[in-house]
Amino acid sequence: QVLLVESGGGPVQAGGSLRLSCTSPGRTLRSYIMAWFRQAPGKEREFVAAITWRGDGIYYADSVKGRFTISRDSAKMPVYLQMNNLKPEDTAVYSCAAGGAMGSDYYTYFTHYDHWGQGTQVTVSS
Repeated sequence: QVLLVESGGGPVQAGGSLRLSCTSPGRTLRSYIMAWFRQAPGKEREFVAAITWRGDGIYYADSVKGRFTISRDSAKMPVYLQMNNLKPEDTAVYSCAAGGAMGSDYYTYFTHYDHWGQGTQVTVSS
């Protein structure tokens, strides 16, 4: 069983920044695709960003391009999500996910990820 633990969420004003971290105690999760999803109240789970285990493939949802950055150090954990210029519509529970090998066309589909963290709340006030 892969345990994923997120941290770094919290309240922030619009225009501010937060950095989320996703760790897996005792594991590097080499060969896994790592991703961040988010879910706001009353809305479906939404893809945010994904990164390959080498870090050579990075993908973002259009809604966060230019504001969010996903990263990981040399195919290790943790995986980070740097969120800048936050907007009220970014308010959601952000969850880290790990998935096995998959084509890049599937990175945005939460059903292709096998392991999930509990999530961390991000609340952006205007």
